[in-house]
Amino acid sequence: MYVPRIVITSGEPAGIGPDACVVLAQDAWQSDLVVAADASLLEATAASLGLPLTIEIYDSSRPAHAHRPGVLSVLHAPTAEPVTAGRLDPRNAPYVIGMLDRACDGCMNGEFAAMVTAPVQKSTLMDAGFPFIGHTEYLAERTRAALPVMMLQSAALRVALVTTHLALADVPRAITPQRLRATLRIVHTDLQRHFSFSAPRIAVLGLNPHAGESGHLGREEIEVISPVIRQLQSEGLDVRGPIPADTAFTPQFLATIDVVVAMYHDQGLPVIKHAGFGNAVNITLGLPIVRTSVDHGTALSLARSGRADTGSLRAALALAIDLSSPSAAHGGS
Repeated sequence: MYVPRIVITSGEPAGIGPDACVVLAQDAWQSDLVVAADASLLEATAASLGLPLTIEIYDSSRPAHAHRPGVLSVLHAPTAEPVTAGRLDPRNAPYVIGMLDRACDGCMNGEFAAMVTAPVQKSTLMDAGFPFIGHTEYLAERTRAALPVMMLQSAALRVALVTTHLALADVPRAITPQRLRATLRIVHTDLQRHFSFSAPRIAVLGLNPHAGESGHLGREEIEVISPVIRQLQSEGLDVRGPIPADTAFTPQFLATIDVVVAMYHDQGLPVIKHAGFGNAVNITLGLPIVRTSVDHGTALSLARSGRADTGSLRAALALAIDLSSPSAAHGGS
């Protein structure tokens, strides 16, 4: 039986990433689980949580095997400074970036079948001098992907974004015909490639209230969004819209489509996080590798408390395993 080797980056060391990795290690997984982290940090985290954990330093030459509960293969990298739960330290930023680089490069060269990322503290990385606005953009640059597309999915909903970590004032001019067209093509292609949809049904939101109200509340729908939709429809893609955002998320409408494409971060993500927070998964489309992640932040106040919800990292790992299987169907139609 094929066993994919999945690498998990443990994220901000002072946050709940190490906690979630230790909790996940207690279960059996049909994958070879490798966690990128400081081994001593994981040992201390397990002790704080009162969970058994045997650390094995990762050896890339060993054959892949299914994960054994309570035994964790660790791609060891030492933190620069001692870690205190809940207390950020920019001096450990190179450690966080180093984990991402090593995991990403391992996926690119075939060492790992996929990577799963625990949350990082973007402000700390930027304070340390790294031009880091998000995993999505960082991994796209490292893999030389032309355009990454962030998509979150829960049990009942998928939402992809045309723009991601961008100030709201900058969104309208960022929604160009070229960017929108490329985003919709990536969503179409990757839903076919990763999720086995034969003809994905894609709903495209308008930018303005009421999708512009025939130009009275903005002209982006008339001048950019509608022409792109018509072009892609002429190419055979099932693209619908522009749909007013305040009516697109009704159960009746969602039953007729496979993914909603929102124009900006806070147009689409609050809805899916309300519907499935703690169990939603972030997957980056448009990359040459498989990358999934959690739907939440570092939760510094919960680190080492035993109260952190690990559901999203668990779902992200399960999806990464599923997407790494060469023969599995992933919910398409």
